[in-house]
Amino acid sequence: MKQVSSPNRRTSERLIIVANRLPVSLEKKGSKLGFRPSTGGLATGLGAFYKKYEAVWIGWPGDVPRKRRKEVENRLISEFQCYPVFLPVNLAKPYYEGFANNTLWPLFHSFPAYAEYSTSEWEAYQEVNSRFCERIAKVADPNAVIWVHDYHLMLLPKYIRERMPEASIGFFLHIPFPSYDVLRVLPWHRQILESLLDSDLIGFHTYDYSQSFLRSVRRSLGYDHNLGQIVVGQRVAQADVFPMGIDFRKFSRAIHDPEVKVQKKEIKARIANRKLIFSVSRLDYTKGILQSLRAIEEFFQRSPQWHGKVVYVLVIVPSREIVAQYAQQKREIDELVGRINSTWGTLKWMPVRYLYRHLDFHELAALYAAADVALIIPLRDGMNLIAKEYLAARRDKKGALILSDTAGAAKELREALIVNPNSREEIAEALRHALSLSSQEQIRRNSTMRARLQSYDLKRWVESFLQRLTESVSLSQALAVRMLDSLTQNKLMEDYSKASRRLILLDYDGTLIPLMDEPEKARPTQPLRKLLQKLSSTSGNEVILLSGRDRQTLVTWFGDLKLTLVAEHGAWIRESKAKRWKLTTSADDRWKKQIRPILQLFVDRIPGSWLEEKELSLAWHYRKADAETGMDAAKELIDNLTNLTANLDLHVLPGNKVLEVKSTRFSKGAFYLRKLAPTRWDFLLAMGDDWTDETLFSALPKDSYSIRVGFAASTARFNLKSPDDVFLLLKDLAATEIER
Repeated sequence: MKQVSSPNRRTSERLIIVANRLPVSLEKKGSKLGFRPSTGGLATGLGAFYKKYEAVWIGWPGDVPRKRRKEVENRLISEFQCYPVFLPVNLAKPYYEGFANNTLWPLFHSFPAYAEYSTSEWEAYQEVNSRFCERIAKVADPNAVIWVHDYHLMLLPKYIRERMPEASIGFFLHIPFPSYDVLRVLPWHRQILESLLDSDLIGFHTYDYSQSFLRSVRRSLGYDHNLGQIVVGQRVAQADVFPMGIDFRKFSRAIHDPEVKVQKKEIKARIANRKLIFSVSRLDYTKGILQSLRAIEEFFQRSPQWHGKVVYVLVIVPSREIVAQYAQQKREIDELVGRINSTWGTLKWMPVRYLYRHLDFHELAALYAAADVALIIPLRDGMNLIAKEYLAARRDKKGALILSDTAGAAKELREALIVNPNSREEIAEALRHALSLSSQEQIRRNSTMRARLQSYDLKRWVESFLQRLTESVSLSQALAVRMLDSLTQNKLMEDYSKASRRLILLDYDGTLIPLMDEPEKARPTQPLRKLLQKLSSTSGNEVILLSGRDRQTLVTWFGDLKLTLVAEHGAWIRESKAKRWKLTTSADDRWKKQIRPILQLFVDRIPGSWLEEKELSLAWHYRKADAETGMDAAKELIDNLTNLTANLDLHVLPGNKVLEVKSTRFSKGAFYLRKLAPTRWDFLLAMGDDWTDETLFSALPKDSYSIRVGFAASTARFNLKSPDDVFLLLKDLAATEIER
């Protein structure tokens, strides 16, 4: 791949990574500017990867004096393949300290009481996301592969899609995704969900987070999913799970580093022959720091035999002390450390060693190698890479990991000692257990976890995400190829004009007219009626309105037109020259007595739903019900009815926000095969919008023009976007001159 040499040079051949921060941070040394690796899980995890993949990184470099921005930009591009997004302080503060960390961070970690809601900070968040998009547009080609990271940039997919509709957009959330009941308190949650759905792939650490997202989308926006695939307009957005890995080899080999060996030896000398327990985390109320200290206190109260034999090393990386909640937590930590040491400490032994600073790689690797127990108990954490790094660093496969069940890593590291971070008694018991584990048991547990981490490392995480992104984009492209384009439409018109016997099969709701919350409001417009009359009056045309509607409605709306009307999905037919309806096959509706009470029960349970009784079918509608409640109830009802109707010769048919029960003898496909297939047609066009039309599409000859209205997987050959496009197509057909 070519090197990037200019801020204006486009990068069509490279992956573009976009994150709030760059993988390097600005460092002032007197009048000179330098760069050092950034801290934090994302920067640490991807910092080494992006160079190996020759990717480009776009992010905020922090506060840079205006007069030095050009110098910083040139060095970042030439030395680090990084493109900076400069932000003025009066914008960066409400965006970063405000909306990102005072609103989204606590809310997404399920601490809604800590969240603050400010319209001005929301506006700053929008503005910064927009500026990131502007930077991307200057760097990337229109069809670039763009990987957006984390909660700071959740509006970016929407802005990119508007600016670069052909781009491949992946988004990965590194923190938990909250339940809908927590998310909904955010005044702008719909805008955030809609933006995320402009991604081709939305990635999460765990299935819990993915399911929370999908449920929120369903309840807030009304989109259901199929195995994580959500059809949005003319695209498919895929939600999937990718637990982030680490650079396993880097940590596994660290013990061979001379500096790490020296520092490990020094740590062992300082603690003498005592056991070493450690915790490392950033100062944050989600990290369970106070819970760790209270559990240590509980442990010493319960286990006097360990006094003088254990040292707890607590490492806290400074963070946001100017925020009141963080400053208060820091004071409580200081007080609790002092209390534990004054209660049990002696001149020869201090139970807690407390470091309030950042550790470099060598210090951290030495601590991992020296520690007997890792105490990692966040109250809520997207993943927690410290737990994984500790295991990777233990080439001897010794040591014990205590991990909270609320950390994302707990889903993978099941052999760890899993605890509830809010139970100091449970943690104290886990500490006693960990310190008593035999070497064989330590090796057994850690061997399994290390093998898993080695197999699914950072490289594998990146590759699996990017591969899934490619598959998601390909799926959308495959569906887009099926859209009825001008070339295919011209061929359709040509075939229509040359044919002498033409069959046109049309669904009604969702095909000829948009779906309505109340079915009685879906009356045909006068232009639509005139169009259908013109088509049906054309010599050689047989136009059939093939609907799930009841007989009376179809007669009221279309009885005066020269149309063949078919009601209840093929059960009844009224031919264009006839006045009477006929059953298309024998029917029996005695089953209704058994099924009606079940459907009525769901009407009573689900507000906004209603029961429609037709002559030969029953339909439960939930268009006006709460989106998630209706969809969940529909799935439950399908399960109940499927079991109940197994021996009743009935079919449970899910439609668009409707569930219909009818005899298996009636379907649109069966009607076609019984009544229409024996006739030889020179031209055949069928259009419908939901699953009730799929039996018809499947029954048609392969060279028919079958069209599914809406963007969805289908057995139809083509798709059209909406009823408006159907009207235009039929209008063009009506205007086509027939060859004689």
